[in-house]
Amino acid sequence: MNDQSGAEKNRNQTISELKQLLNNRLETAGQVLAEHAGDVSHHPPQKPNAVAFPESNEEVAKIVQICANYCTPIIPYGIGSAVEGGVVAIHGGICVDTKSMNHILDVSPVNQDAIVQAGVTRMQLNDHLSGNYPGLFFPLDPGADASLGGMSATNASGSAAVKYGMMRDNVLGLTVVTADGNIIRTGGRAKKSSSGYDLTNLFVGSEGTLGIITEITVKLTHLPQSVTAAICPFPDISSAINSTIEMKSAGIPLARMELLDEVQMGAVNRYSKLSYQESPTLFLEFHGTEFDLTEQTEKVGTIAKKHGALDFQWASEQADRDKLWQARYDAYYASLNLKVNGAGFVTDVCVPISQLAECILWTKDLLKETEIPCPLFGHVGDGNYHVVFVIDPENPSELEEVKNFSKQIVDHALKVGGTCSGEHGIGIGKLDALEKEHGQAIHTMRAIKRALDPNNIMNPGKVLEV
Repeated sequence: MNDQSGAEKNRNQTISELKQLLNNRLETAGQVLAEHAGDVSHHPPQKPNAVAFPESNEEVAKIVQICANYCTPIIPYGIGSAVEGGVVAIHGGICVDTKSMNHILDVSPVNQDAIVQAGVTRMQLNDHLSGNYPGLFFPLDPGADASLGGMSATNASGSAAVKYGMMRDNVLGLTVVTADGNIIRTGGRAKKSSSGYDLTNLFVGSEGTLGIITEITVKLTHLPQSVTAAICPFPDISSAINSTIEMKSAGIPLARMELLDEVQMGAVNRYSKLSYQESPTLFLEFHGTEFDLTEQTEKVGTIAKKHGALDFQWASEQADRDKLWQARYDAYYASLNLKVNGAGFVTDVCVPISQLAECILWTKDLLKETEIPCPLFGHVGDGNYHVVFVIDPENPSELEEVKNFSKQIVDHALKVGGTCSGEHGIGIGKLDALEKEHGQAIHTMRAIKRALDPNNIMNPGKVLEV
């Protein structure tokens, strides 16, 4: 028999030392590895060599130090709800699952912020605030009950971004374990700073390629006095988008503004047993005082009617609002239901609002060329939209077809001054698109990666090819 390769020896030694450190909180069993092999995307899962479950910053630092000694790859893991393969262990290594680091460390009503460990989920934080600090909440809603560490790593946003921004807009500071095993703290509770390089925003959105985020200081906001939701179907996609643009141009402060096309509405009707009109539909939500909402809803109703709205359904009670929004929350899984054993190939782009109508109409025209189910939906209030191609994961020709469509959609978004990803990140799915978007700046990104992670052990192969 051949001797073990040097890399295999290093992995085995890494696992041996991690077992001494973590005991039964290091898993090498097949089922646990399989559960950490991928996200919810079409990217083929690949198992790590082991999964570590640290409980403190210090344990994460020791894990990283051991891995660094043997140049063993490290893959940070939240709950695995991303869609670009960011947690796939394409080079093997140690998956660091932060779910046991799920403590809310401090909440300051005066400062309107909270310090949490990376494994805390957004719903866990909001439940805690509701029970202990009524009147405060964390507003970002990416759909899944994602961990705040994962949301920070991918710069997540979601349906409320039109009012509350992205994760980058809501993170004041971080605790990060860097590739050499040091624990650093960036930012703080001050609402602004002119002090040094902005390391907080460097790590937010870096997808675990520069370090492991272990704690986050997030902004909180006051719950609105009143909330009203509405859904509004239109006869065609152009009318819906033009209505969206006029609402934005009128300065109406919408909290959520979502568009589901006719394919997506049909999918959610069947999946969720609803009976909405199967036409392009806007989902809207307004936050403010009762006076604010009366004024806003009147303006929105007038604009929607001007653009041929087929109906307008309003709801102010929580249960009624939830029922109206069910179609939007079920959108992704309703899409997958369009094909037996279907897998989602998701592409998302974000374009300037001035180009939104042209880009979505262009995309809808492009999608006529395929028979693969491909509903379109998005956070159109900030120019971000998604196409979910529902493919047979065992059919290589379908995968190649939708890759080509995705490339065309991205290229068109870049052509009009947009970005290749509004919120899903790069992972392993959009490496080429990132280079195309950023041009020469990609060399600066690589220089930062090499400086902070010279041995390329932090989630290697993601975001940047080094």
